[in-house]
Amino acid sequence: MEKYVDGFVIPIAHNKLEEYTRLAELAGSIWMEHGALAYTECCGDDLNHEGLVSFHQAANAIEGETMIFSWIIFESKEHRDRVNQAVMSDPRLKEMMNPDSGPFDCKRMVYGGFKTIVDM
Repeated sequence: MEKYVDGFVIPIAHNKLEEYTRLAELAGSIWMEHGALAYTECCGDDLNHEGLVSFHQAANAIEGETMIFSWIIFESKEHRDRVNQAVMSDPRLKEMMNPDSGPFDCKRMVYGGFKTIVDM
C-alpha cells in the first residue's frame, strides 16, 4: 500500500539537542494522536563521506551543529493534509512553535512531502 512521507532535515546546535529532543517527543505524540502512522526523529552520527555532499553542507550547518533527520508517515497525501491541519491547530503545538525561543531556526529547516516508490 502506498504511503506518504513528510521529511525534515534540521541543523541544530549540540547544546540545544536535549531541548530539541523534549520538543520532538511532545510533537511526535501530538502527530500520533492526530493520526500519523509513524513519527521518527534521528540525530546525525556518521555524516561526512568523501566525495558526497554532506548533510552539513546541504543545510549550511556551522561549527557546533549536528543534523536532525526526521520523517512522519501517513496513509496518503490527503491523510497528511488532514492530520497536519489538526496538528497545526493543536494548542500544544502552537505553544511550542515560538520562532524566537525555539532550539532551532525554522528558516533553516528543509522540508518536503514525498510519495513512496519502494516500501518493503
